[in-house]
Amino acid sequence: MNTNASERAVLILAPAKVNLVLRVLDRRSDGYHNLWSLMHTVGLEDELHVRLTAEPDASSPVRLACDDPTLPTDGRNLVRRAAELVLDRAAAQGRPAPGVDIQLTKRIPMGGGLGGGSSDAAATILGLNHVLGLGWSVSEMAKLGESLGSDVPFFLFAPCARVRGRGEDVAPLTLAGTRWVVLVNPGFPIETRWAYQRLAESRRVARPLSASLVTLMGRDRLSWNEVVPLMENDFEGALAPVHPALTVIKTELLLAGAEGALLSGSGATVFGIFHDEAVAVRARDLVGRSEGRRAFAAPAGTGPLTCS
Repeated sequence: MNTNASERAVLILAPAKVNLVLRVLDRRSDGYHNLWSLMHTVGLEDELHVRLTAEPDASSPVRLACDDPTLPTDGRNLVRRAAELVLDRAAAQGRPAPGVDIQLTKRIPMGGGLGGGSSDAAATILGLNHVLGLGWSVSEMAKLGESLGSDVPFFLFAPCARVRGRGEDVAPLTLAGTRWVVLVNPGFPIETRWAYQRLAESRRVARPLSASLVTLMGRDRLSWNEVVPLMENDFEGALAPVHPALTVIKTELLLAGAEGALLSGSGATVFGIFHDEAVAVRARDLVGRSEGRRAFAAPAGTGPLTCS
């Protein structure tokens, strides 16, 4: 374990993500679906302060506090589960078990299809790997994250990757150029299990990947100009009839100057891609002014998760 006091505490910024492409393919033998997604981080970030303490709490080695009182901090929370998983794995490798204090500041809307919980879990794994001096590789951390959630491995390979399978098959790639992203949350969550049920009810079979997406599979460098015309999300058509606000927001983003707009994940956040920061900020103010909505303008992510 690191003993220098300055190395016993770190700050990790955990970004949101958007699915530029999300195809839900065949059902697997384990009950999950095979996915094909192109994911990218966005500069809307939660903050995690991770600090080692000399003595673990008698009831639990992990103490988690969050500024959002609606977010559980018990075993339902992915940050707590990630921290306990890391400590268990470290103990199995003969490492001492310190106490861990984690302060989570939430900015990413919950239940919004932006991967906030998964990002927080990935940040927790990264932070503890650093302060405990475990020396795990990105692949080792991603493998650990698989058991916590399908999106967790992606965040350890961010900012952009092609993701397949349940989420465990992550191929990082470069998306050339810069863009701004406007995120508009309609003010209600969409439960993932329900979204998959709606999708199953709305179609008989899964469409195969388009030829355009197949051509992307062997490439490790793309451009925004190539990707934006290919943006699609299988959940969008299934959920929009139940939640017409999703279509309204998408239309408003396009009218406000977005190159493309789409539902992220299984919802409920809709995002737009913009060339220019000023146009993105104006669109945020315009589309986000309706009652109940939360809107954010942020640059597309440019780097991996890091500790500071």
